[in-house]
Amino acid sequence: MDTKELYTTGEAAELCSLSQQTIIRCFDSGRLRGFRIPGSKFRKIPRDSLMKFMKENNIPVLNMQQSGRKRLLIVDDDAEIVELMTDVLARDGRFEVRTASTGYDAGIMTQKFRPDLILLDYMLPDVNGNIVCKTIKQDPEFANTRIIIISGVINQSEIDDLLKAGAEAFIKKPFNITDLIDRIAVSLQA
Repeated sequence: MDTKELYTTGEAAELCSLSQQTIIRCFDSGRLRGFRIPGSKFRKIPRDSLMKFMKENNIPVLNMQQSGRKRLLIVDDDAEIVELMTDVLARDGRFEVRTASTGYDAGIMTQKFRPDLILLDYMLPDVNGNIVCKTIKQDPEFANTRIIIISGVINQSEIDDLLKAGAEAFIKKPFNITDLIDRIAVSLQA
């Protein structure tokens, strides 16, 4: 997985399959956001800006995800569940996994890691999962991020509210880890 945070104009050109001169023109005109290194002519382009530019110009971002592994963010304050899911999903080989234990951390990790799918516990120490789900889904940058809610304590009206807020599915704890992996695979194919 390409996890660079900053790119040169040459690297951006290669990822976009464009000439370096085209990237420089887009940078200089403000269509591609970045910054100049003080005291030099070199330009640097942050990963987020490059991805946004690629999406706006219908350039496939597959080059930035060379490994083909899907990014999963596990948000749960139960260390045992996080350890189990992380271990099983990492061994699976199809996933790159990160974790967060609070709603606040989930927001930070979503911005930094840009997950394809979030496994989100409903009962977090600082905020309920429905707030996290709504916040993420209201941001157009994360419109395609899938969210699966996992919880042991929840009623049907809350489940309905979560699905309306943008969650794709609900899984009740305790869950079968094989069923969870199957559900993740189905969500990522949709």
